[in-house]
Amino acid sequence: MPSPASGGGEAGLRSAGAEAGQAREGPIRVAVDALGGDRGPDEVVAGALAARSDGIEPVLLGPAGLDTGGLELVETTQQIAMDEKPAEAVRAKPDSSLVAACRSVGEGSADAVVSAGNTGAMLAACLLRIRRLPGVYRPAIAVVIPARRGPSVLIDSGANAESRPEQLLQFAEMGAIFAEEILGIADPEVRLLSIGEEAEKGNDLTREAHDLLVAAGDLNFVGNTEGRDLLEGAADVVVCDGFTGNVTLKLLEGTIRTVLEGFREEITATALGKLGGLLIRPAARKLRTRLDPETYGGAYLLGLRGLAVIAHGNSSRVAIANAIRLAARGVEHDVVARLSERLARESARERGSIGALRNPTSK
Repeated sequence: MPSPASGGGEAGLRSAGAEAGQAREGPIRVAVDALGGDRGPDEVVAGALAARSDGIEPVLLGPAGLDTGGLELVETTQQIAMDEKPAEAVRAKPDSSLVAACRSVGEGSADAVVSAGNTGAMLAACLLRIRRLPGVYRPAIAVVIPARRGPSVLIDSGANAESRPEQLLQFAEMGAIFAEEILGIADPEVRLLSIGEEAEKGNDLTREAHDLLVAAGDLNFVGNTEGRDLLEGAADVVVCDGFTGNVTLKLLEGTIRTVLEGFREEITATALGKLGGLLIRPAARKLRTRLDPETYGGAYLLGLRGLAVIAHGNSSRVAIANAIRLAARGVEHDVVARLSERLARESARERGSIGALRNPTSK
């Protein structure tokens, strides 16, 4: 079984043993929502079993009688469906597998949580049961983008439909720590997603956020970027509001899927194409693995007092296993503590920068 250090084939992700935080005693316990996802609990269980190792102990939360293959089961009596209203469902179903999994992290019986269930409910449950780190305006979703020059982080990818400039600055801080600790990138470059590279381009939000990012001394901010450069590798960290980020993410996923499927159809359409396909098969497989969202398994919800990974609703057992490994890697690198330390250090400086920009004549 792959250990946290092996990464299970997650290309570009930092190995969990290298330069990690304090040594841990015992395996990392990851609470897994067994009823989350479109493919049913059997697929989630299979993924959890694949992720189990000496360093990772998945704990399943689901109904009594669920066949866990020997993994620990915490019994729950309720389920949150994909089409339920998130906040209402979280309040009405405290014993759902999703809420109970988040609660286990908040109470300290698990080190991290993974769910492929209702994303909105996951956000609500995490805010209620795990809670934000002190000083965090809003948590943000950090997704790894499989860029040609190497993986980069897109943040926020959907947690906040509307954001303020100071929140985008904080997203950049969190994304930089993600890139350092999980992707192993020293002094990651940060860019702001906009409609042009020039500082004056964009709406009020991007222009104000640009000024704050320029003034942030601890960030390696190198300016704006456009959406066309994301898959090329625009920066190690790309910052935007959650609405823009979610639209961008889904556009990228759809584009990658359509191109790969179209490529396969063209190769298999003729005998000559099939022959050529045999010759390029190793390279094609490598490319498909690098571009496949399941390679990374899920997205971190950063800014909480504990670690939470949100997997895609249609996750296969491979994606579930990789999401669990991703969660374990964040625990081993003590990402929450690193975020807390950095945000506390930057809080006073950020308040001063924001005040100066909004009140330029004040003394």
